[in-house]
Amino acid sequence: MINGKDKLLTIGQFAAMHGINKKTLMWYDEIGLFKPAVIHPENGYRCYSYRQSPVLETILLLRELDVSVSEIQDFMKNRSADRLKYLLEEKTADLDRQIAHLQAVRTLLWTHRENMDALLSMDLSEISVIQKEERCLITVDISRDTSFEQEVELITAETEKYRLGRLHKASYGSMISVDSLLRGNFDNYTRLFIEIPFLPYQTGLHITPGGTYLRVFHKGDWKQLPNRYKEILAYAENHQLTLHGFSYETGINENVIDRIEDYIVRIEIPVLG
Repeated sequence: MINGKDKLLTIGQFAAMHGINKKTLMWYDEIGLFKPAVIHPENGYRCYSYRQSPVLETILLLRELDVSVSEIQDFMKNRSADRLKYLLEEKTADLDRQIAHLQAVRTLLWTHRENMDALLSMDLSEISVIQKEERCLITVDISRDTSFEQEVELITAETEKYRLGRLHKASYGSMISVDSLLRGNFDNYTRLFIEIPFLPYQTGLHITPGGTYLRVFHKGDWKQLPNRYKEILAYAENHQLTLHGFSYETGINENVIDRIEDYIVRIEIPVLG
């Protein structure tokens, strides 16, 4: 307990106690948001009571949560536990969304960093066996007849549906079934995918299996991709690996190249095991 709760504090003392500038208190007084306990009749000095501290701290908390001044003014006119509870729940939900956004951005930054690390150290001829966790993808169906313009429209529609706002908030790629590869149909792409960090499971999403994958990189013109897939299939056969599901292709260096000849695709295919 603090003694002297009824003792008046100068505006400077009260502002310092709450870690704010005294001009903030003066502004709050001018707009009628938070009035001093006493205004000295002779010199006009503002004085505050310690008992006003909880009210000011509530205002400062709401401001920190980006509640508008007009909303706080409205709340202060009719303060109640119910109204404060509603405001805090609303702003907590906003804060949770911001945290999720920042986590997603951090994941994307880390992914880009890993891609750059890979670019600096990768052996493009290597075929490696890796482990991956299950993940959820948004997919759109395409065919050989789907034009590039139509693909853009399909992807744009999905980004709007999931409120991505900007393309950098997700990773994009294409899918071709292992069955098509085994039949030699190396251009039979059937889906495009969008991977959003922390996307929760929802009905209709494509689930990539967790477990063992073959990972391969291809540099250069897409016309040479069939040759790379032939190497992958030969490797799998020689090592008695059974590929299944889809091959997932993702470009990893679009943001650091100018020529298509330098384009690098990461190819990942699940292995039964």
